[in-house]
Amino acid sequence: MLLVGPLIVGVNKNMKNGERGVGLTAGIWILVGLLVLTALGIHVYWAIRGTATQFSTPYQAVLLTNGSVYFGHLQHYGTSHPVLTDVYYVVSQTNPETKQTTNSLIKRGKELHEPDRMYLNPSQILFVESVGTNSKVAQLIAEQKKQ
Repeated sequence: MLLVGPLIVGVNKNMKNGERGVGLTAGIWILVGLLVLTALGIHVYWAIRGTATQFSTPYQAVLLTNGSVYFGHLQHYGTSHPVLTDVYYVVSQTNPETKQTTNSLIKRGKELHEPDRMYLNPSQILFVESVGTNSKVAQLIAEQKKQ
């Protein structure tokens, strides 16, 4: 018997030299095939699992397919379970007398159930953008954190 990796290739003493080579070659090809399948399996696992994207700014804007926009710390983006924490959203109010619209940035968590994070369905995320550190949104968030 000849041990080739996890395979045992039988070598019969009555075999001629050419016949032994065929058995050894078949064993090597089986071993190569198993290695290729293992590598392919690892590749598929990492492709499905995904890797999280790292952002260079503290806050991100997340646009969902329903048109909602949320701002916050986006974690695990690029995986099957993205999470948005420290969440803010914009509420527009129109003054009926002047017809002027004002936008307010509201911190999520003041609702009755007081959520502290949003677990997002990745298929519902249309796109994600970083919120610039000097942007109006970042300034409004900083002001709210001071209160």
